[in-house]
Amino acid sequence: MARLDVLFKLLKDQGGSDLHLAAGNAPHLRRHGVVAPIADWPVFNDESLRSHLQELASEKQWAHYTTNLDLDFAYAIPGLARFRANFFNQERGAAAVFRIIPERIRTLEELKAPAALAQLATLEQGLVLVTGPTGSGKSTTLAAIIDQVNANSARHIITIEDPVEFVHPNKRSTLSQREVGVDTKSFSNALRSAIRQDPGVILVGEMRDMETISLAITAAEMGVLVFGTLHTNSAPKTIDRVIDAFPTDQQQQVRTMLSESLAAVVSQLLLRTPDGAGRVAVHEILLKTPGLPNVIREGNTPMISSIIQSGKAQGMQSMDDILFKLATEKKISAEDAFHKAGNKARFEPMLESH
Repeated sequence: MARLDVLFKLLKDQGGSDLHLAAGNAPHLRRHGVVAPIADWPVFNDESLRSHLQELASEKQWAHYTTNLDLDFAYAIPGLARFRANFFNQERGAAAVFRIIPERIRTLEELKAPAALAQLATLEQGLVLVTGPTGSGKSTTLAAIIDQVNANSARHIITIEDPVEFVHPNKRSTLSQREVGVDTKSFSNALRSAIRQDPGVILVGEMRDMETISLAITAAEMGVLVFGTLHTNSAPKTIDRVIDAFPTDQQQQVRTMLSESLAAVVSQLLLRTPDGAGRVAVHEILLKTPGLPNVIREGNTPMISSIIQSGKAQGMQSMDDILFKLATEKKISAEDAFHKAGNKARFEPMLESH
């Protein structure tokens, strides 16, 4: 048993999401979005923290950290949880952040996800982008969608992640989970190979570069259901981000390809409840409609907001509408809604009434 395992158990027991360790500091936990020190825990110095961290890594991983000064990997404690680990250096020495990944995958129902997200698991093909800032719950949402596909259809599901987070057992589907740096050299290498591996569904953990984005669009065009993530915070910005990843002379061709292959964009935020005792996922949802391809081809992204507004009956929703609804229902604070909203003027009267 590694000495840090006691801190991982504490993180789980206290309902935390992240453990922060740094030379020169006491350990800190993030709970419901707030980072605070762990009471009565001594401050690590550089030497002691490195000694503790080395117990968690393999010889090869530790060599990578000492050479490159950064390391990403997953650490598992059977029966407790998996943790996404990042080792790095800072001015006082070694540091690390661990994100807890529950062993049990929560269902979309347990996550209280909008019904439209369950529809995404029934798609036969197309590109579905789940977007949002780091720590907004994208991985948890995607794991629930993949679990639903796994439970309800017999397909080959390939995940490409860095590192592998949620571990899926085979249900009706067959799972191949590949870790970048361990099972494959890069996202783009794995994606190029995946197209030849009889895939039904491909999950791309991060669409970091032009090549990965291009291959994901191509796979979706070829009849595969592709899920990918980006760090954007709305459907229009997501489409612009995909197009802008390509040189100007290729952008019109990419618009045409994306217009045919894009099946949905889900933008997600995770906001604290007003009492600070929990968090609420907030989603903007854009689904494919007959008019969407034309809007993408013409580069008329401001029209996407109109498509969302007119598609409410199909399960579409805008971020501002959901923020307004949740703030009105006191499920999130008016201040948080205001800060995350696009049209801030709409939320100002709500702030003044507080």
